[in-house]
Amino acid sequence: MIYAKTPLTREIREAVALAWGVTGEGERLHGGEESAAYRLDGHVIRVGPAGRSAAESEWCHAIARHAAAGLPEAVAPLPTADGTATVVVVAGRPISCWPYVEGSWADSDVPAQREAGARLLARLHQSLAGFRPGPRPVPAFQESGLYGPPPRPEAEPKEPGLERQSKDPEPKNPGLEPPSGDPDLQDPELDRWLVAFHAAHPVRHPLHGDYYTGNTLVRDGRIVAVYDWDESFVGAPELELAAAALEWGDDLTGPSKVFVAAYHEAGGTAGHLDEESLAQLVRHKLRREHAYFAKAVRSGVKHDEEDIAYARARVELFRRLRP
Repeated sequence: MIYAKTPLTREIREAVALAWGVTGEGERLHGGEESAAYRLDGHVIRVGPAGRSAAESEWCHAIARHAAAGLPEAVAPLPTADGTATVVVVAGRPISCWPYVEGSWADSDVPAQREAGARLLARLHQSLAGFRPGPRPVPAFQESGLYGPPPRPEAEPKEPGLERQSKDPEPKNPGLEPPSGDPDLQDPELDRWLVAFHAAHPVRHPLHGDYYTGNTLVRDGRIVAVYDWDESFVGAPELELAAAALEWGDDLTGPSKVFVAAYHEAGGTAGHLDEESLAQLVRHKLRREHAYFAKAVRSGVKHDEEDIAYARARVELFRRLRP
């Protein structure tokens, strides 16, 4: 896994002291592919990727704050001292301050934690069902292709932090990105299916956008936090249920039906998913995940052998799940 190496600079620490009254050197916390997080004076300072606008971050933070109003586990950003914002921008990077929560990542191999994760997602969706945040300033990565054919790779908008670092036309890890005409990833049947699915499932509300074990914390066997709202967007809750069932299940063989059942038992807002619907929504997630990986490769990011093997396994899962 490639983690962001963005430092907590003196300029950032000075801005944090002014905006939130938080001071100190900062201890780098584990995780973060685009944003770096530092524990500092009982708080967490998140340093976002260069180029991500304050408006986009504030939009996502509004989702977190609304969820936190009715969900104790939802971790929301702290407002600045003047109460006008939750983000300050330093050297083109959005900086935010969050309460520190003690805990370790949830483990989906523990059945009780997997079921607890499903029940928490159901309550999270309930807490967001009535919120109408307005249009997202920048579309989330998962939104591409949801309502029609996704753009060709060269036409997709650049993701912050993934700008090309070299004019060399060859990727740094050759052979990882399938040809642009790969029929498994450019799947017209999936495109048509997604259009029909969304026409038949009109419910839309804010979603976390990246609900997996690494964005939750467990303490004393109980999930105590869900955080990292950067990928939040408004969409069909079935989409997030399917993606989460993959992430909280055995993600190299398929989504967890136990997770889906526990979610529905807890009263989540997503409707019933038959096997085809579950598989196709998971395939959308896998296709977007691969697009992100391929874009990182084109930008010059170097992955280790474990990451490469994992990415290839996910592409193979995309093929196996085809109805």
